[in-house]
Amino acid sequence: MEVQILEKTGFRMRLMIRGITTPFANALRRIMLSEVPAMAIEDVVIIENSSVLHDEILAHRLGFIPLKTDLDSYNLPEECSCKSELGCNLCRVALTLDAEAADDVEAVYSGDLHSDNLDITPVSDKILIAKLAPDQRIKLEAYARLGKGMVHAKWQPVSACAYELKPQDDAENSSDDTFIFNIESTGALPVERIVVEAVDILDRRFEDFAKQLKKVKK
Repeated sequence: MEVQILEKTGFRMRLMIRGITTPFANALRRIMLSEVPAMAIEDVVIIENSSVLHDEILAHRLGFIPLKTDLDSYNLPEECSCKSELGCNLCRVALTLDAEAADDVEAVYSGDLHSDNLDITPVSDKILIAKLAPDQRIKLEAYARLGKGMVHAKWQPVSACAYELKPQDDAENSSDDTFIFNIESTGALPVERIVVEAVDILDRRFEDFAKQLKKVKK
């Protein structure tokens, strides 16, 4: 197998992988979409909301704000030793928002969210959450957790992930084992980390399969 980065700019990367099959390429793509964990706001406690947005819509908007993710410091809730629905500092991050408009209309952005961990913050400070008319206020507490895209799209670490066969100029030398991946991260994780995590997950799946197969043989 040969791996080569063809292009990398910001959150995007073009990656060539030679020596794999179409099923392997598709498995890698699907894992990047659905099984590589990322942080997202899951629970929201509304303390005050006098904006035009209903509480449910506000919570929904917060959930889709991409958050920078630290996979080395946090556990998936189902794998955390706390075994608590409320979570702990190993599987949950708290963010607060307190915004109020005085005399003019005021826009509330993702940058107004304050996290108790500076490593887990919105990828962009300029994502609009709501607009407040004079004397309107939003005050809330939000809790982010690791999750997977197979559960909800807000936990997908990629905004785009696709592959194609490498085009060949000479039809006689065409190959069906070389693929070009186009991957775009949401910013939750570096795009290289997403690929590495996907490969690790796929490798663990093969190991589990081999163990189960050995048990069947016995």
